[in-house]
Amino acid sequence: MSTKSSRKLLWLSILTVVAWLAISGVAGPLFGSLSTVQKNDNSKFLPDSVESTQITSLASKFQLGASDELPALVLFVGKADSAQVAAANGFLQGLANKPLVDSKGKLIKDAKGKEISLPISQFLVPKVSMVAFPSAKGDAILASIPISYKSATALLPSKTPSLTGVVTAIRYYATQFSQGNGFTSHVTGFGAILADLFGAFGGLDSSLLLTTGGIVALILIFVYRSPLLWILPLLSAVTALSLAGAIIYELAKHNILTLDGQSQGILSVLVLGAATDYALLLIARYREELHLHESRFDAMKTAWRGVVEPIVASGSTVTLGLLVLLLSQLTNNRGLGPIGAIGIVCSMFTILTFLPALLVLFGRWIFWPKVPHFDSKDEKLTGIWAKVANATSRSPRKYWTAATLILVIMAAFSTTLHASGISEVQSFTTRPDSLVGQEQLVKYFPGGSGDPTLVLVPESEVAKATQVLKAFPDVTNVIPALSAPAIPGQALPPAKVVDGKILLNVTLVESPDSLAARAVVPKIRDAMHQIDPKILTGGTSAVSYDISEAASHDRNLIIPVILLLIAIILALLLRSILAAALLLATVVLSFLATLGVCAVVFHHIFHFVGEDTSFPLFAFVFLVALGIDYNIFLMTRVREESLRIGTRAGVTKGVTVTGGVITSAGIVLAATFTVLGILPLVFLAEIGFAVGFGVLLDTLLVRSILVPALIHTIGPKIWWPSKLKDEEVSASL
Repeated sequence: MSTKSSRKLLWLSILTVVAWLAISGVAGPLFGSLSTVQKNDNSKFLPDSVESTQITSLASKFQLGASDELPALVLFVGKADSAQVAAANGFLQGLANKPLVDSKGKLIKDAKGKEISLPISQFLVPKVSMVAFPSAKGDAILASIPISYKSATALLPSKTPSLTGVVTAIRYYATQFSQGNGFTSHVTGFGAILADLFGAFGGLDSSLLLTTGGIVALILIFVYRSPLLWILPLLSAVTALSLAGAIIYELAKHNILTLDGQSQGILSVLVLGAATDYALLLIARYREELHLHESRFDAMKTAWRGVVEPIVASGSTVTLGLLVLLLSQLTNNRGLGPIGAIGIVCSMFTILTFLPALLVLFGRWIFWPKVPHFDSKDEKLTGIWAKVANATSRSPRKYWTAATLILVIMAAFSTTLHASGISEVQSFTTRPDSLVGQEQLVKYFPGGSGDPTLVLVPESEVAKATQVLKAFPDVTNVIPALSAPAIPGQALPPAKVVDGKILLNVTLVESPDSLAARAVVPKIRDAMHQIDPKILTGGTSAVSYDISEAASHDRNLIIPVILLLIAIILALLLRSILAAALLLATVVLSFLATLGVCAVVFHHIFHFVGEDTSFPLFAFVFLVALGIDYNIFLMTRVREESLRIGTRAGVTKGVTVTGGVITSAGIVLAATFTVLGILPLVFLAEIGFAVGFGVLLDTLLVRSILVPALIHTIGPKIWWPSKLKDEEVSASL
């Protein structure tokens, strides 16, 4: 390259780096505020057409069971005579006027660290009385705290969710009351469970990101054996994450997409993992070309041309796979689709622009101590991956038979997966107070106390509907929403009638978020529809049931669409229908094998009760979309080499030169997703393990052994119907 051309590229690189640094200066603060635009309420994830959503909007017309209420249940375990019940009611009467405090009883602080006093009443549903009542055996007292959904999902001056602050304060005051009255207390119910869920996502901005970045840094240092080189790909990956976060922040802030804590956690590991993968591919090819070009600018131009197609194809595959989630009935799944897609696009764009500019500016010395010099031997053409490539070339049938057998045995255990869903309290890997309280609650009260199933019935059918509901063995009580607050010791006010309908509060035996309570919902709906098809059934249990049904619909629709899209992309990229079908089949087999291993590990090692209903879909999206990446990285290089030296030699050369970088990329992606396990949520721990194990399986067995061995067995026909299937160039490495 001429000096003039080199100077132009140098200045272009400088301008590119400056532009990216300016972008980071704007995007960084917005990414830091991403958690402030989260929405984590399951009931808001369902479409308007389902019964639980319809009744939620209609129930707002009834004073009791209003849709703005998030019930938090305070359970006092101990002697519950009339004096203690009266003391508990006195505690409730004074609770509303107490200020928000932290777990140590200190006033909460604003963003500047100044203490502020905010009364709990500011976050409660107005004009709803709080009454404590004893258990049947007089050994516990229960009260429901009507937290307002609208105020509780706002942010405190400290930028933390109000719901978490309210529940923390209630727990502190309940503990203080209990210690002076001989009780032990727990705060549970849907409001408290949701607060603990918010708390679980509180580490997204710090612990998750720092842990992920630290692990990526350690892996890159090990891969490059360089004290400096690892900084460039990690800096590029973090820049991509900040850009994606800034875009998503603006979209979520203006309600264009839905962001929840789960999606934000996945975004962080997805972007850091994918961007680092793309960086590894670019740097490996750049290092290879530095041995062949005297000018680092020529080396980068050649390297960039060599990786742009596989990176764009890989990123497009993942992006389209994620965007298929827009077909989901659940808004949180629909939100994850564009959120993940934005992350992948930002990763591609950053790695193909910012990282090349950085590498060119720093020059060859950034690889120190193993600096790749022009016309020197490339150590990547020898070593373990050259041995693996030659071994599969010599005995392909033996290797693909053994690899397939291993995968089939693993896949056989996939039938033991329990993806029928888990309750809210089963969704934590730790034991927060809401979980302990829920377990204690069912020992003294019906599990549905304080959070009933809602049935909206025409006034003329109330008597019949009540009779049918009380006949259910899973139902302990049926009372209508009242026209006025109940006063202890006096007769109940009449039921409230709105538009000729009455809202029935149906208390179930089981806790409302349990699988048993969920199973009662379709039975109640069937019985009510026989009375009147327009009767609606909602509430927490119904929301859980409807989410489960929506997840099944999504799985059956989205998985086939993703498979079709990936098949089309592979066929266009490789100019081969047979190669696309082969790669797709191996990835699907790898996915089933991963599910089999997950079933064994989750049930017999981690001792999880089961899997979330969305687990198979999420595992499929990430494993198939990301797993196909490594086959794309391999096969684009194999095709490139096959055009020059023939299919057999091309496969051997492709495995040799990509083995190290693809394995490193797989380890990075597996490690980043495994980090999800630090959050105390079963679903994210399961997704983290599934993707981590599945990516390693794809990297170490499918891509390195199974695919090369199958291609060696099939020969040039693998490129059917392209002309390459008829041409076998006689050449050697």
